[in-house]
Amino acid sequence: MKANRQSSAKRPVSDAVTKTHEKLKALAWLLDSSIRLPGGFRIGVDALFGLLPFFGDAAGVVLSGYIVSQAARLGLPSSVLGRMLFNIAVEGVIGIIPIFGDIFDAAWKANQRNIRLLEQHIAAPAQSAAASRRWLFIVVVLFVVFAVVLGSLSALLVGLSGDACRS
Repeated sequence: MKANRQSSAKRPVSDAVTKTHEKLKALAWLLDSSIRLPGGFRIGVDALFGLLPFFGDAAGVVLSGYIVSQAARLGLPSSVLGRMLFNIAVEGVIGIIPIFGDIFDAAWKANQRNIRLLEQHIAAPAQSAAASRRWLFIVVVLFVVFAVVLGSLSALLVGLSGDACRS
């Protein structure tokens, strides 16, 4: 029981972790929020990159991947890294869609989300890892349900089209 309390307690943060965190936070701000638009909405250079079809989105994903690689170097568990990669994948895949993807990219702010995950892990590692494991489990379950529904609908449509051809 005593070991459990110690593992959930906040650990002292080293200077190297603090320095890396500050650099990553600055990069995330540059990518997601560095440009102020009229009305107070903020976008970053990642949204501008996204205006270049495919190559801009690829550049954004690579820069976002740097944040995740540094988080891995800091020792974040795979469950938290998985959430970070999910954030990047959503932004990258939807970002490919012309116009809508650019708007989504400006609003989703995957890098800012990933910095929040990093900060949550630094503040409370055990709770952060547990929350990320639960989140990933739910995402996997939803993906499996979606695949089963899609497969069932496909089989139903193929069966119906086969019946229509025989008539």
